[in-house]
Amino acid sequence: MKRQLTQRELRNNSGDVMRALDRGETFIVTRNGVGVGELVPIRSRSFVSAEVVVAAFKGAPTIDWTTFRLDVDRYLDQDLQPRG
Repeated sequence: MKRQLTQRELRNNSGDVMRALDRGETFIVTRNGVGVGELVPIRSRSFVSAEVVVAAFKGAPTIDWTTFRLDVDRYLDQDLQPRG
């Protein structure tokens, strides 16, 4: 559940807000009753071993690199000339 927090509360209670973020709480920051931003805790990273990654992609289809390159060239503008 996202807790609403006024701009003034954020300014005056920043230490409390930071500790709440450490605990995983999320805030909607408001100014004059209107939401202007969201404060969310950063997700911690978790290590995934190479074996797990290889197993996850074991059933994935093989990439045809020639077709892939043609698709990239067809859909993406890769002109290195500066715009101007």
